[in-house]
Amino acid sequence: MIEAHRLSKQFGGFQAVREIDLEVRPGELLALLGPNGAGKTTTVRMLGAILRPSGGSARICGLDVVAQAQMVRGKVGLLTEYPGLYGRMAATEYLDFFGSLLGLDPATRRRRADLLLRQFGLWEARERKLDGYSKGMKQKIALVRALIHDPPVLFLDEPTTAMDPQSARTVRDAIGELRNADRAILLTTHNLAEAEILADRIAIISGGRIIALGTFGELSRQLLGAPLYELRLAAPHQAAPLSPALADLVTVEEASGQSLRFRCAEPALINPQILARFAARGLPVVALAELPRSLEDVYLRIVSEEQGALRQEPGPGQGSGAASEVLRQLIEAEL
Repeated sequence: MIEAHRLSKQFGGFQAVREIDLEVRPGELLALLGPNGAGKTTTVRMLGAILRPSGGSARICGLDVVAQAQMVRGKVGLLTEYPGLYGRMAATEYLDFFGSLLGLDPATRRRRADLLLRQFGLWEARERKLDGYSKGMKQKIALVRALIHDPPVLFLDEPTTAMDPQSARTVRDAIGELRNADRAILLTTHNLAEAEILADRIAIISGGRIIALGTFGELSRQLLGAPLYELRLAAPHQAAPLSPALADLVTVEEASGQSLRFRCAEPALINPQILARFAARGLPVVALAELPRSLEDVYLRIVSEEQGALRQEPGPGQGSGAASEVLRQLIEAEL
């Protein structure tokens, strides 16, 4: 439902977006992550037919974002990071106005507005002027505006910015409910925990180009290696001497008198054998679990490698360094 092929944008001598290839399928939520200035918002604006690309192409629901821009805008719901609200309007007036611009009849506009105002906890404030709304309320009314025509494609640029935890939870829950087989969502956020909860796949952009793309599990395995497990014994024992006995099964990272930490690529096969070996030695195991990894770990590793590669990038004709080559292989494998 969202397709980009070598999509690029240049502002004068500055290359903001560099030949992005991207695809979001029906029913999928893709999180687009990256540092400030990486090209996230520019990419969203091109995909939403607001900003004309300098190169490449993009299609929304099969419609070209340049040749069929007006039709694309009717298929898209767009929440910008800093939404411009008409402060002198009440929420009901505001939503009715934008619903009319999108071609909705009066009855449909009213029905959709009532439904969404109730869903986002704004019903009691529906007749208040938007100037009197808090920052979180303004963000929610901007999201309601993006949803007023029930679009099949959603672009959400920092949807929970400036919200208190309860409001942010309301919006995250609503985004989860918006996912269905007929809708595609592209979410940009600096809230990595939010992206980890919501996203089916993650794309990381830096310097205007996609440097990693995949599920959290795929990126985690590629960047952080095999999962790390911790085995804890019921009481302190001499666990360290047991490490060599496990060398044929796993890579032991750390051993103490009461616990072992190891990496295991095939836990379904290997972990039962480990438990059997400990039982045979009369060492009762009270816990064996995979240690959690966070999207923050993956993200920081990818971005730091990219920045390191750029610092080491040689001049023309000098070839590429090892870091650049590793990064290039990662990008090619994912794209």
